[in-house]
This record gives sequence, C-alpha cells and structure tokens, in this order.
Amino acid sequence: MRDKNRLIVTYLTLRKLIGILGIALPFILFFGALLIFQTGIQSSISSYYYTGMRDLFVGTICVIGFFLLIYKGYESADNIAGDIGCLAAIGLALFPTAPDGVVTGSQQTIGYLHLGFAALFFMVLIYFSLFLFTKTDPEKTPTPKKLQRNRVYRICGYTMAGCILLIAVYFLLPAGTAASLAPLNPVYWLEAIAIIFFGISWITKGEAILKDKNSD
Repeated sequence: MRDKNRLIVTYLTLRKLIGILGIALPFILFFGALLIFQTGIQSSISSYYYTGMRDLFVGTICVIGFFLLIYKGYESADNIAGDIGCLAAIGLALFPTAPDGVVTGSQQTIGYLHLGFAALFFMVLIYFSLFLFTKTDPEKTPTPKKLQRNRVYRICGYTMAGCILLIAVYFLLPAGTAASLAPLNPVYWLEAIAIIFFGISWITKGEAILKDKNSD
C-alpha cells in the first residue's frame, strides 16, 4: 500500500511539473528575451528559437516530451498518447520553424516538419484534456470535485482547439490581410494561450487545484 501511495504521489507530481512548465514557458521566453537580450516579442513561440532563448525553448520542450514519455496512465491509451506526445515534442524542438523573412528551400522544408510536429503535439494535448482526463471509474460515482475538474479539462481542451483553429485561419488569410495583422503577433498570443491552458489542465490533473481526498 505504501508503494502504491508513493507511486500515486509521483504521478501527481509529474502532472504538476508538466503543467508548471507549460504555464511558465510563454512568460519565461517573453521576459527572458526582453530583459536579458533586449529582444522584443516574436511572431510565434517557436520563433524564440532564433533568439538568445533558444536553448531554454528547446530544453523546456524536450523536458515536457520526456515527462510525457515516462507518464503512465490507467489505460494503454494514456501511455500511447504520452509516447506520441513525446515524439511530437522532440520533433518540434529539433526541427525549428522557418525564420521570418527570406528562407532557403531546406529551411522551408524543415519549417513544414516543425508545423506538422507542432500540430500533432497540440492534438495530443487536446486529446488528453477532452478524452483521457475526463474519464471516471464506471464503478464509482463522480465526486463534485471530479465534476468540477472535468469542466476545467473541457474548457482547457476546447480553448486549445479554438486557438489552433484560429492560427490555421490566420495562415489561410489573404496575404494582405495577414500582413496587416502581423504586427499584433496573433500566432504568438494564440500559441501562448493554448500552452497556458495546456498547463492548467495538467496541474488540475495533478490535483494542485480542486483536489479530492483520493486521486481521480
């Protein structure tokens, strides 16, 4: 029983760590680049790869990927999703987004790979929030706290999905319209919101908030 309780605590801690990294990443990149390197806001989270915050960006994404790899849920679906999430995280970290401005053919190809891995990564995170975290033991009646947590998971999942959809819409806009919106850095803000809500979902799953006496 002691080993089981220790394992539960370990998994709750792991979930919290994943969530904290997600929530912190946009703020660390923004303020780190601004205060340390006097670099302004970038067009996207991934564009910080081309700033002095490159190592922190790549390192944080890789750590999140590693945590997803060692994360083990109650069912095989959790484990498979974690493995895919790890692969996607490592892929988007190792294949940087295309830099702003004129790009070479190889940079554009690598940029497409980055977009593919990023899309897969967010799809996995949305899947966790909407379908895995909301599961309840069929032999138990959901507690009021569990129902509240499920609402948080769904809000986080739908918010992430909405942000990714809006980013896709932005990329499909006519060139002139997209150029007029570019100074507002819409991709950065939408990605930041999505990542923060990813973090909220995971710290909730880690029972940092809305905690029951027993893990859900």
